[in-house]
Amino acid sequence: MARTLRIPSDLGAAQQAEDELLEEVARYGYTEASTFAIKLAVEEALNNAIKHGNGFDGSKKVELTFDVSDERAVVSVTDQGEGFVPDRLPDPTADENLEKPTGRGVMLMRAYMDDVRFNDKGNQVQLTKKNS
Repeated sequence: MARTLRIPSDLGAAQQAEDELLEEVARYGYTEASTFAIKLAVEEALNNAIKHGNGFDGSKKVELTFDVSDERAVVSVTDQGEGFVPDRLPDPTADENLEKPTGRGVMLMRAYMDDVRFNDKGNQVQLTKKNS
C-alpha cells in the first residue's frame, strides 16, 4: 500500500522521511545493492526538491510517496516549484562541466534506478527499483 509523507523544505525532515522509506525497504528484504540504489536516488531527489524546486522556502512542502512490495519499490518526490526540463540539463560528464559541483543528481538517479520518469511540469520524479 502506498504511503505519502508531506515534509517541510528542510534537509533534516528529508532524512527522517528517507529513513521511513528505508525501513519499509528493509522489511521486504531488499538486497544491499538495491537498498543502496534507492537510498542514493531518493536522497538526490529530495535534496533537489528542497534546494532547486522549493528553493529552501519553508512555506513550501515536498511530498514523498512510496509503494514497496516484494518485487519493486516505486518512489515519487514532488516539490512545489516551477519545475524544469530534464533533457535540458547540461551533461555533468562533459569536459566543461567536470568541475561544476551541480548537475549530477539526475545522472545518478538514472544510473542506479531501473526507471526514472519526470512529470510534464518537471516538479515530480518517479523512481522505480526492482528487488534484485
